[in-house]
Amino acid sequence: MKVVVVGCTHAGTAAVVNLKALHPESEITIYEKNDNISFLSCGIALNVGGVIKETKDLFYNSPENLAKQGVVTNMKHEVLDIDFDNKKVKVKNLVTNEEFEDNYDKLVLTLGSWPIVPRFEGGDLENILLCKNHDHALTIIEKAEHAKNVVIIGAGYIGVELVEAFEMKGKNVTLIDAEDRIMPKYLDKEFTDLAETEFKAKGVNFALGQKVQKFEGENGKVTRVVTEKGSYEGDLVVLCIGFAPSTKLVQGKLETLPNGAIIIDEYMRTSREDVFAAGDCCVVKYNPANDTRYIPLATNAVRMGTLVARNINEPTLKYMGTQGTSGIKIYEQCISSTGLTEGVAKATTNYNVASVTLEDNYRPEFMPTYEKALIKLVYDKDTRRILGGQIASKIDLTQFMNTLSVVIQNNMTIEELAMTDFFFQPHFNKPWSILNSVALKAL
Repeated sequence: MKVVVVGCTHAGTAAVVNLKALHPESEITIYEKNDNISFLSCGIALNVGGVIKETKDLFYNSPENLAKQGVVTNMKHEVLDIDFDNKKVKVKNLVTNEEFEDNYDKLVLTLGSWPIVPRFEGGDLENILLCKNHDHALTIIEKAEHAKNVVIIGAGYIGVELVEAFEMKGKNVTLIDAEDRIMPKYLDKEFTDLAETEFKAKGVNFALGQKVQKFEGENGKVTRVVTEKGSYEGDLVVLCIGFAPSTKLVQGKLETLPNGAIIIDEYMRTSREDVFAAGDCCVVKYNPANDTRYIPLATNAVRMGTLVARNINEPTLKYMGTQGTSGIKIYEQCISSTGLTEGVAKATTNYNVASVTLEDNYRPEFMPTYEKALIKLVYDKDTRRILGGQIASKIDLTQFMNTLSVVIQNNMTIEELAMTDFFFQPHFNKPWSILNSVALKAL
């Protein structure tokens, strides 16, 4: 069995490693445009802030390591076209510019995603950067050495993490976003208020509810970002507006969503026989809303790549879907979420949405120390089914959202969560787990 893998970051690496483990006799060939694989971009902000000292530590695999396993690893090779009828790919060696064809029995598309870059006046000025891959990380760190005023455009997780990293490095930081608060896709206002308070206490400048109109510069370098409401000094700008699937290669050849995300079934199969897809280039089953959505996350990518290997010969192991569970640490606040926020649930579903919020100390007050925790449940009043949740505390309680992810995946109700068995030990919690307590409050 000859398998060709196009693209090799998280989903591709997981697919290849598991294919070799499950099918050692298989002949696997990778074509990757970059010169590296498996780069954890979620660690870039930690690298910028100096928490992670070496950028190279953000790799967990390498072309050399895969080659030792018998995988043909072609870095700096771009697939230009795919002939699905004849099972052939047209490839260009980006070093020599040589073009050639290769054939496959099974094709794995792990094409990934790429930052969204709107066309702005002045967008070609120097020091306007992206934040996605290894090269971006090195460039951001290099440019940051000489930057005084940093502007981050986009208040999702990556943008917010970069704000903290640059502030900790002593930069003057401005965060611009078209929404009126940060991280609105992941957190409701009670939680973003906590995060914004942390940032404002550190002197971070927020320019929310504003859209960038243009960049201004001197001597070819950016100096200012202009919105419809104001202008902000910036000698370093990082675009963190969002991501789109990198699927231009297969447009019109495979079934996709309007945004280009490849449609797959529960076994990672595309609309063409013997063609699989996984990771940020695909749609995913989103359990809280019982629909499919585009949710680019490394955790999804690794899981989906593993499933490609399991199902390459015959459908064996189903994809269970995702709750989009995620977490972030902002200074002292440990925050995580899973499933639908109240705002997103009301905006994108027909559920009869309700929510309940509880603030409580995470362990008994007779203990020498204890901290407050804020937790929220989102649920459907009609079915009583839990749709999402969020938690924040100065103590790391983020794993509660992993537990709640399982609750949502299994369609549990408020009543069931209220009476679910959790242990009690004063070092860790109260006789009623905080998950029990917030569900009881909903009752």
